[in-house]
Amino acid sequence: GPVEGPTLAPQPRRVDVVLGCSYVAEGGLPSAFGGSQHPASLVLRGVSVTDDAGLGDVTDYQVPQEDPSSSPIVFEASAQSVSIPHAEALLHVDCSGEEVSCELSPYSSQQDSQGPCPASWFMATLRLSGGISVALVLRAPSCGSQEEGDGVRLHPKLRIPMSKEGTVLTTVEFQSSSSNTSLRTRLGGSVTLDCRFALAPSSTLASLEWRRQHRGSGRSLFRYQVGGAGPTAQPKAHVDVAQVLGSGDASLSLRGASVDDEGTYICLVSTAQHQAQHNIQLLVAEPPRVRVSPAEVSFGRDEMLTLTCSIAGYYPLDISVSWTQKTPEDEAEIAVPHARFSSHRQSRDGTYSIASYLSISSATARAPATYTCHVSHVALGEPLSVSVHLKAPEHTGSEGLVGGSIATAVFIAALFAVLRRKRAAKPKSEQLLTASE
Repeated sequence: GPVEGPTLAPQPRRVDVVLGCSYVAEGGLPSAFGGSQHPASLVLRGVSVTDDAGLGDVTDYQVPQEDPSSSPIVFEASAQSVSIPHAEALLHVDCSGEEVSCELSPYSSQQDSQGPCPASWFMATLRLSGGISVALVLRAPSCGSQEEGDGVRLHPKLRIPMSKEGTVLTTVEFQSSSSNTSLRTRLGGSVTLDCRFALAPSSTLASLEWRRQHRGSGRSLFRYQVGGAGPTAQPKAHVDVAQVLGSGDASLSLRGASVDDEGTYICLVSTAQHQAQHNIQLLVAEPPRVRVSPAEVSFGRDEMLTLTCSIAGYYPLDISVSWTQKTPEDEAEIAVPHARFSSHRQSRDGTYSIASYLSISSATARAPATYTCHVSHVALGEPLSVSVHLKAPEHTGSEGLVGGSIATAVFIAALFAVLRRKRAAKPKSEQLLTASE
């Protein structure tokens, strides 16, 4: 047959990624703090993505011809010096159905004092509903102290130079990202909290720190100061410094997770001028063990039975327990109310246990039947169900003996009655002859 040529690997391609944003004007405060907001757009120019033959209709962004004083603020960000993380996810966000939030804000009031036109800095914070978060530090020239003229046009809202099209031209100087904003692990498990960064040639790493916050208290888990004595780390926390310096991989590995490791983990990447952080919520979830006792029961006369559903070894505390019954005549399980519960108990490892009790009476229960204890918990993919079988009533040995005695007495009485009738029916002469003999 014909020989097929080698399959060509997808080639990288540079495209423009356009995101709808909001610009928060006051000191970079998030919108919840009431900062003055303006609609904005972030145009990431020249982002490198993999061309998987689905980018044929992608075109470069064209700036709309609008008055910048009454239209959204457009930030054009060159991504030539620093790669944009999760570029494919950002490019295809409309098609994938994910929601993206984008917020732009002044990074700080401090400005780069070098040159006749100091730089302004902005922070772009991107969050995808799937858990990806990206922070971009943008550098833009600033001539806010200059008057318009001499070929310099100032943006009417930001008072910094703008392009002929009315956009703010910036470059990405520093980016950091995380692929997770929330993670879950089991007791004793290992988990990696993702944090990565990249710097423009003009910036250098100053420090990296991981912190954990939980219920109002904070603690440093790992810290590395460039040029210092070396990293300091808590026993269960590990960061590969070689990866930090080589590829910008600042991920934290946590071994032997316990309930005490729950909390918000903060990755802080700092340069001499700037700092970016990512918050990752770590949750510990351990599924329950469920047992119902006894496994099979049957009723005696006028008897009350108690079924026990023991649930142990779960975390966190919230759990749902319910009972159902089903007989051969029932098409579906029927909920059984009035179960009783013990109090929660906590083990040394932080997990919880509880018991549920269901009392059934031979006077009201139907048999045969199946009673099922259903348990729902956040660590379970679906509810866990354990059943006990109630057998149909059976005659005991004493009941069989009494019944046999009654049957024998009835038989003897009937036989005696038959013999009497036969004797009464004989002729009188025959009865006399029998008597004389």
